[in-house]
Amino acid sequence: MVIALFLAIILLVLFLIFPKKKEISNPVYYSSDCVTSTQQMTVQGYSMSPYLKPDDVVTALFGYYDCHAIERGDVVLYDYSGDRNLLIKFVKAVPGDSWSLKEESGSYEIIVNGIPLVNSEGKPYLIGSYKMLELYAKSYPIIPGDTYLILGDNTDGSLDSTHFGLVDGGDIKAKISTD
Repeated sequence: MVIALFLAIILLVLFLIFPKKKEISNPVYYSSDCVTSTQQMTVQGYSMSPYLKPDDVVTALFGYYDCHAIERGDVVLYDYSGDRNLLIKFVKAVPGDSWSLKEESGSYEIIVNGIPLVNSEGKPYLIGSYKMLELYAKSYPIIPGDTYLILGDNTDGSLDSTHFGLVDGGDIKAKISTD
């Protein structure tokens, strides 16, 4: 008991001493012992526009999710088996969230916890009829454990959950820092 308390105090002191790094748009602090590697990457494509544009440089924090939970609003790298490059996306829904699709003028809004999803500029995601996402919404009205809804920031669509449905947390490879 005394040893456990002593170790907890040491860990707390180390946590407070080691420098923390702050992201610009989604403040998150991390300690270097959770990150196994970092890699500067250049954004390609427009799926994260307007939040991130082609040629923007971001830092991928590999190993971050070994010590932290994936959270709604995180920007992540996702390993999509249909693409040779990792995809950069927002996490829009996490395990335990309720979600559905609501028809709106021939398109569908994505509703999470009773609120329509919007991008970084506050514009709603209005998607066409994507059968895969519709199947997931009907089968899993509550997002199951270690499963996530990931979307680009471009409301006109991108290669994301609107095309391939909910994703497994094990395929989320890194957290993105934009500083």
